[in-house]
Amino acid sequence: MNYKNKIITKKKDNFSQWYTDICKKAELMDYSCVKGFIIYHEYGYAIWEEIKKYLDKKLKENDHKNVYMPLVIPETLFNKEKDHVNGFKPETLIATIGGEEKLQEKLIIRPTSEAIFADFYSRIINSYRDLPKLYNQWCSVVRWEKTTRPFIRGNEFLWQEGHTIHKNSKEAMDETLKILKIYNDMGKDILAIPFISGEKSNKEKFAGAEKTFTIETLVDNSRSLQCGTSHYFGQNFTKVFNVKFLDKDNKIKIPYQTSWGISTRLIGAIIMIHGDDNGLVLPPFIAPIQVIIIPIQNKNHKVKKKVNNCLNKLIKSNIKAKIDDSDHTPGWKFSEWEMKGVPIRIEIGLNDIEKKQITLVKRNDGSKFIIKQQNIEKEVVKFLNKINDEMYQNAQKKINQHICKAENINEIIKIINNGNCAKTFWCENESCENKIKELTTATLRCILPEKNNHVVGTCPICKKEAKKIVLFAKSY
Repeated sequence: MNYKNKIITKKKDNFSQWYTDICKKAELMDYSCVKGFIIYHEYGYAIWEEIKKYLDKKLKENDHKNVYMPLVIPETLFNKEKDHVNGFKPETLIATIGGEEKLQEKLIIRPTSEAIFADFYSRIINSYRDLPKLYNQWCSVVRWEKTTRPFIRGNEFLWQEGHTIHKNSKEAMDETLKILKIYNDMGKDILAIPFISGEKSNKEKFAGAEKTFTIETLVDNSRSLQCGTSHYFGQNFTKVFNVKFLDKDNKIKIPYQTSWGISTRLIGAIIMIHGDDNGLVLPPFIAPIQVIIIPIQNKNHKVKKKVNNCLNKLIKSNIKAKIDDSDHTPGWKFSEWEMKGVPIRIEIGLNDIEKKQITLVKRNDGSKFIIKQQNIEKEVVKFLNKINDEMYQNAQKKINQHICKAENINEIIKIINNGNCAKTFWCENESCENKIKELTTATLRCILPEKNNHVVGTCPICKKEAKKIVLFAKSY
């Protein structure tokens, strides 16, 4: 019998409330006394740590070094890059008093760190020998949002932001696209999320960037969710912040810069894409607990011994396993760990011990399997990989169902109104992009990569020749 899920709103009835219910009932977060600033419970933070562990390893394999920049940015420094300032000014939180004294200069609580990294680079880079600089930091940022939602959009959130600097544009662009690939790989490897990747339009690109590339996905209410971005800045910041270096040819040159990041929004994506009416469903390789072992006769000596034996085998195989030996009933425990999305549940009772077997239950689809006790490590590893693949393929299938081709504006309007994503040609004219947004409230999520340079179509607005294929969708 399920207990906790009785108080979860059904996904189809009210998606927003269902999402909030899971955030609270799975004990991922809680609300603080300040709107938009959430408390990360240990379980929610542990998911972030697993994401961080994977990505930090990948970045270090590519020679990136972790640093940490100050929380505050002097207003004069922040104001140097005009486009950047205009993009973030409405979201900035500003400190004006220190102790009991008014500050001589306002301090911006970082909404992002481009300005402070560029200023730092201007002081440490002198020669081509100093390049490239491949820096990354793990921190939190503050953006004063009007509407907030746990993990998806908050006034403060945790994130990773990389800031690199290179001697030429090719190296910087190669870095931008390399990071995009790392993010895409992360989606498949540990999040079971198929990302749609491509370039943002000039209207939607990051403030101060020459080019912005994005990883997007579609969640179950058919809205697009931007999950990460990788930006090519060119020399937009390095010129303004006077970053220069002496090259091999003895000439002073201006380097090229990139910036890229993902955040705890990925936790929100996991909830929205994989969750169900019983709670959270976690991909196995970011789950803080991969296997929960439930003893059916909790106080029986034989059961206790067998349960501990199985736990030790799993732990020795680097599987994150835990025993629930609390005094709750097995039914309560099943519901509790379903809510928390643990990928595998193992049930062991006297009957199982006599038959030298255990019952294994997959959280993603509820299917049960009887496996031999002696093969528990190998079987669990096999099932963890299987679950990740199944969740990825299931998410891909759902996304594909919600991307619909459109050849004219009426088809785009119908697709968007039906809660789907419109795939169409675009002439690259911002006025046509604005017109579609005006008629549908959908935005251009990304320009899809050109698989065939000879593909030509017609823009649904101006009817002119169009070579870009784009996605329009409502977004968070």
